Amino acid sequence: MADLSVVAADVVAVSGATSARGTAGATITAGQLVYLNSTSGKYALAQGDDAATDAVVGIAAHGASDGQPLQVLTGGVVDLGVTLTVGEIYVLSAASAGGIAPKGDLSSGEYVSIIGVAQTADNLLLGILNSGVAVPA
Repeated sequence: MADLSVVAADVVAVSGATSARGTAGATITAGQLVYLNSTSGKYALAQGDDAATDAVVGIAAHGASDGQPLQVLTGGVVDLGVTLTVGEIYVLSAASAGGIAPKGDLSSGEYVSIIGVAQTADNLLLGILNSGVAVPA
């Protein structure tokens, strides 16, 4: 399978949404996964093949450029504007920065950061779990 093709214009918090606000440290598009850079204190794109950037804190609620304000969805139900597989567990992608992939795409050396579970074909129940563990060879 491949990363979800999130439609940035269609990303919306559906119910029970929680969020955080901060500053973008890179160009970020709605629907991309971000981590909080401890050095700069800014949000940047998370990536599943790098221990330094695999600790997902949420999904960007809107687009932002470096230095602009950013709202990050951290919990609740989110519509990513893409068709999901009901019951599928979705994770941080290693294939593309900020990407979301089905758990079956994880391979050796990639860090397991669970993003959530598809409740319906439209809605992802956001429940972030950063394991800090890489898939063994």
